[in-house]
Amino acid sequence: MTTLLLAPDRFHDDSVIVEGDSFRHLFRARRLGPDDTLRVVDGRGAARWATVASVDRRRAVLELGGAAPANEPSRRLELFVAPPRSARAAWMVEKLTEVGVWAIRLWATERAPRRYGAGTLERLGRVAAAAVEQCERSRLPEISVHPWEEGLELVAVLGERWLLTPGAPPPAGAPAAEGDATLSLLIGPEGGWTATELGVLEQLPCRAVGLGPTTLRVETAALVAAALALSY
Repeated sequence: MTTLLLAPDRFHDDSVIVEGDSFRHLFRARRLGPDDTLRVVDGRGAARWATVASVDRRRAVLELGGAAPANEPSRRLELFVAPPRSARAAWMVEKLTEVGVWAIRLWATERAPRRYGAGTLERLGRVAAAAVEQCERSRLPEISVHPWEEGLELVAVLGERWLLTPGAPPPAGAPAAEGDATLSLLIGPEGGWTATELGVLEQLPCRAVGLGPTTLRVETAALVAAALALSY
């Protein structure tokens, strides 16, 4: 099934016009035509069916119908992850979007203090939007950048927290949070958390979880841990 991400202010219209890159992807590459059906999503967790009403050389008209499956996990998973280099961050954002992460918080740590500029964040947003359409989700994950203290304030108000820690046992059994409650997953840099950072995080408290004896890159650890967290 083909999925199209719409701006939220267009999602509740009776019909929408598709132009530009979306038109070329849907009606040139995917070769949709009149009367074909697709899903449209608002990036906030809602989806509707749509039917192609007409197509010309540069644009198409979609007639929007009733609600469609949202294709979202029941658990809200927020990742607080030390920012990798921007090229690797794009891969990480793409894959985390595909597995169903709610939010990706790029959290500066002592061993990974890098901050992304507006241009990088815009590019990561485009990567996430393409991944939403490819994997047929309906929610666009939030992507944000935070210095240490600001990220810590966000983490402190969340419920269940998993702290990725080398040598800790792998997650076994369901997290304490049930249903659609938020689970936060904290992933440090490849050099590890500092003793000071660990001391602060352990006081929250956090549940220490591990991913085995090998040392993973940040983006690999984020994907594996997210997949495990969402499998419960």
